[in-house]
Amino acid sequence: MCRTVLAVTAHDHVPPGPVAVLANPTAGRGRHRGLLPELLARLGRAGRPVELLRARTPQEAEAACHAAVAGGAGALVAVGGDGTVHRAMQAVAGTAVPFGPVPAGTGNDFAVETGFPADPRAAVEVIADALAAGRSRPVDLARLSGPDGVDRWYGAVLAAGFDAIVNERANRMRWPRGPRRYDLAILVELARLRPRRYRLTLDGVPQEVDAVLVAVGNAASYGGGMRICPDADPTDGLLDVVVGGRFDRRTLMRVKPRIYRGTHVTHPLVRAYRARTVELAAEGITTYADGERAVDLPVTVTAVPAALRLLR
Repeated sequence: MCRTVLAVTAHDHVPPGPVAVLANPTAGRGRHRGLLPELLARLGRAGRPVELLRARTPQEAEAACHAAVAGGAGALVAVGGDGTVHRAMQAVAGTAVPFGPVPAGTGNDFAVETGFPADPRAAVEVIADALAAGRSRPVDLARLSGPDGVDRWYGAVLAAGFDAIVNERANRMRWPRGPRRYDLAILVELARLRPRRYRLTLDGVPQEVDAVLVAVGNAASYGGGMRICPDADPTDGLLDVVVGGRFDRRTLMRVKPRIYRGTHVTHPLVRAYRARTVELAAEGITTYADGERAVDLPVTVTAVPAALRLLR
């Protein structure tokens, strides 16, 4: 399947209105919390009022972003990791309101994959310069539709295999706290590892596969730099689908480190595909989009070109 690369052009227009800022003080285990006043001040020097959104929960954060956009915000900036970016993205996807992700979390895959510096100060400089110049650039998003009929957007990767199962296990656990909970969830799910039967339909062409790893990428990486869909390009109007087949435990643990380099796709049990629309079905799988709990399979994922405007 050939790739059609779309031209990425800058547009000298940012709507009037204040800059709404969503900040997650616990992102990155709080290591950038003290930077927020400096980041807000730099955004303010771009010549627009800056409004810090108030929210105590992820649900409140998403609602606050929607309210800000509906209330006339000229731009939305998210300071945090992929989870914060994912929540904010829901309010600006498909609109003319541009978006600036400031990477300040443990996983910053969307921001880094779309060309922003990994350092929060440097990323804010890029965003503030774009605001001052009235400049934004289009980037694709993936639109996720589940059985409930509610659409959500994601920017990086949808996990629908072993990694999603581990996330679901970790989120149900009450002990231990912190990263050790995720490590324990991996051990539990490795002991239960078995290939699942998936029905995969790519641009209307169905197939059935037995797989352990399944990911649908608008961008290349998830989980803080794991290049699960290494050839994914968020400006090509296509989704990359990577399927890891009938791995046993030993083979999976040998292949997993290769995902950071993206070389796992050369393994004989891995297949990569490219499509505009992906339908995915399997029993007992809850998907995770940009690291956030999404919907149960079955789902339909559609590449939407230029669905988001980035302040770059």
